[in-house]
Amino acid sequence: MSTAKLPDPRRNAYRDDLAAESLRGKVSAKRYAKGQRFQVIRASVPLRGKPAAAASLDTEVLFGEVMTVYDTADGWAWGQLAHDGYVGYVPTDALSSEIAEPTHRVRSLGTFLYPAADIKSPPIMHLSMGAALAVADRDERFGRLAGGGFVVNRHIAEIGRHARDFVDVAEQFIGTPYLWGGRTRVGLDCSGLVQLALSASGIACPRDSDQQQAELGAEFPMSSGLDDLQRGDLVFWKGHVGIMTDGLMLLHANAHHMATVAEPLPEAAQRIAKAGSSVLAVRRMTALSASRPAP
Repeated sequence: MSTAKLPDPRRNAYRDDLAAESLRGKVSAKRYAKGQRFQVIRASVPLRGKPAAAASLDTEVLFGEVMTVYDTADGWAWGQLAHDGYVGYVPTDALSSEIAEPTHRVRSLGTFLYPAADIKSPPIMHLSMGAALAVADRDERFGRLAGGGFVVNRHIAEIGRHARDFVDVAEQFIGTPYLWGGRTRVGLDCSGLVQLALSASGIACPRDSDQQQAELGAEFPMSSGLDDLQRGDLVFWKGHVGIMTDGLMLLHANAHHMATVAEPLPEAAQRIAKAGSSVLAVRRMTALSASRPAP
């Protein structure tokens, strides 16, 4: 089978020895498996390209997210994420075979899971924006999770209710440290910022910047001066992406500042060009949010 025709291994679960059953006939493997669904029970979990704690961080999996696992060995589970299809390894002790179907998501930058409906009780864990929650019932102030613990109602939204403007969401992360593969307010990277903001606004988004360039929005013709840009436009370089907050300012998580910042696009473009990369494309988002905005 020609390697040129192989599907992207980042979003297709296959190795030389094992592949997802759905890939039978598309890739060669010694065996195929249907996999089993598991749910993340930690605040956030590194997903790595190799089953080793020293391997680079490809992305992070958040509390409540679901993963189809095809293999477990030596404390590592190999599988594929449900929300964006990413494939990799996570620690097996971060997963549970009991799936609590999410009813809500964390819509604030972060919140806490408490053992009681009392903000003075010591938190069980911190939950990041996008964490998926199965809320069993709610009172005026707290939501009680099906698996135990309480979250503040102001920090959560029903599944299907979205932020009104993904740029507003992204701007909340200004000052967040840069972290390769990160997806939380503790640290994130450029494509992680875009994915978090769009997902909070109900717009499906792949994980990596090249995938985002290929799949998001509509191609917008670039002028030599990068004129006529507007709020919500996505600007791409090789391996990098930023969000326009208006016709001038670019919001992006970047390794130059080691933080998420807003800066004039011409300044960012000139600096990145000196490092050897020019703007590849601008993608115009047709909407800043999906329907049913969150209150």
